[in-house]
Amino acid sequence: MHTHEEPPAGGAARSPADDDIELLPAGDRDDLGRQWEDIQTGFVDEPRQTVERADALVATVMQQLADGFASERDRLEQQWDRGEDISTEDLRIALQRYRSFFRRLLSA
Repeated sequence: MHTHEEPPAGGAARSPADDDIELLPAGDRDDLGRQWEDIQTGFVDEPRQTVERADALVATVMQQLADGFASERDRLEQQWDRGEDISTEDLRIALQRYRSFFRRLLSA
């Protein structure tokens, strides 16, 4: 029996390339991963504090993502305000980042 999987809202099925788009710099991802591992190891001894630290780390990551998208949008808007042409390729890359992030949110 073949099951039909619905594509996520807002577009076609998620492509493997969506996972390849970096939303945070590699160094930041590595550091955040280490922080997460450190948080997890504290759960047995201090579950409440561990959840509080996890919440703070998630909030930090969300803020970094929001800042990154805002910075990119500001860069594009400044170019538009100066009357500069923005290449279709730059816009395509920006849209790919948004699509990747959006689809990752929906799959979570």
